[in-house]
Amino acid sequence: ELEMISAGYGTVMAVRDISLSIKKGEFVALIGSNGAGKSTILRTISGLIRPRQGSIRFDGKRIDGMAPHQIVRAGIAHVPEGRQVFPDLSVAENLEMGGFIWRREPAKFREALDLVYSVFPKLAQRRTQMAGTLSGGEQQMLAIGRALMTRPRLLLLDEPSLGLAPKVVLEMFNLFARLHQTTGLTILLVEQLAALTLEYTQRGYVLERGEIKLADSSVVLRSNPRVQQIYLGA
Repeated sequence: ELEMISAGYGTVMAVRDISLSIKKGEFVALIGSNGAGKSTILRTISGLIRPRQGSIRFDGKRIDGMAPHQIVRAGIAHVPEGRQVFPDLSVAENLEMGGFIWRREPAKFREALDLVYSVFPKLAQRRTQMAGTLSGGEQQMLAIGRALMTRPRLLLLDEPSLGLAPKVVLEMFNLFARLHQTTGLTILLVEQLAALTLEYTQRGYVLERGEIKLADSSVVLRSNPRVQQIYLGA
């Protein structure tokens, strides 16, 4: 739960007075144009940016004063925009980096790795391949797999469609739906592909110029004239 969060960079305030909440097991969308402040919200939740004001609670506990690694341990994983895999490390080594919190608990590490390889069989096939030589879609799989290695309860996805072919994007969204349905994982998805995002998610928030302008079920947002005109190309 975010309550009256304002955050930014230097003297620039990117988001102002943001309040939103996500219930356990929900698949929620955060849509808006480029520069609206979507990524800033995710970075603030995961501790990469400290809010200037407001509070963030996860399972009722304040996390806005925690360091990023503490927030990961609390159960939140962030897949950043642009994937940001370690190109000179192998697929397996990238996943090991994601599972660093289990370095003293090998059984939990193995469980997490088995889950990732079951979700992404291609990663198992390419475990010895350097991450920098993977295709864009495979790198996105690796970035998500690295986040899943922490065994999160809340997954933050930042523009996962960026730079991917339309067919790969659809495969990725189907994967998110399967993850949500089969594991009950709570997901907050930031995307510019509003039409596709609102097809797959349950609820959504519309962000404009750093402020939330609309919040409703995805079905209702898809039929909203303002959303249709600005985001769905109607």
